[in-house]
Amino acid sequence: MFIQTEATPNPATLKFIPGRTVLDTGTMEFANREAAARSPLAERLFAVAGVTGVFYGSDFVTVTKDDSDWQHLKPAILGAIMEHYMSGAPLLADGTAGNDEALDEEDEFFDEADAETVETIKDLIETRVRPAVANDGGDITFRGFKDGIVYLNMKGSCAGCPSSTATLQHGIQNLLKHFVPDVVEVRPM
Repeated sequence: MFIQTEATPNPATLKFIPGRTVLDTGTMEFANREAAARSPLAERLFAVAGVTGVFYGSDFVTVTKDDSDWQHLKPAILGAIMEHYMSGAPLLADGTAGNDEALDEEDEFFDEADAETVETIKDLIETRVRPAVANDGGDITFRGFKDGIVYLNMKGSCAGCPSSTATLQHGIQNLLKHFVPDVVEVRPM
């Protein structure tokens, strides 16, 4: 088994590509050891000293570290990923291939009068923003829309990335303002 690694714009995060499907649909984030209990792979990764976050995309695993050196962490992370896939263990402890998107949609907020605007915003995020962000080992999901402000949730390598503010304000905000005149600002949640 060959696992590729890619740098991300976030220096505290590396993207690991195992050459097979990780999640069938959506994304999944584990922000701490307790959350990782639902995934044998995430548990293995959190067992590596210095790992502070794990994120699953369709065909990649993004790992975030503390101030430890990648030179020391990378071999242990590669080993944990390889062991997981060689063991044949399921990705999730309950055997499902679930993701976080259903939970995200439950927490969305916007006025029903803005439903058409929100649908356009979500479509732009889905088709133009998320694919680009996934290339960098992260994800951005819609959280809400109120008073012209779009609220987005940043996950994986996007969470805590030094360039995330520029991505939000210059990239995503400009895109949304161009196509949706009601948008005045984009903020992280």
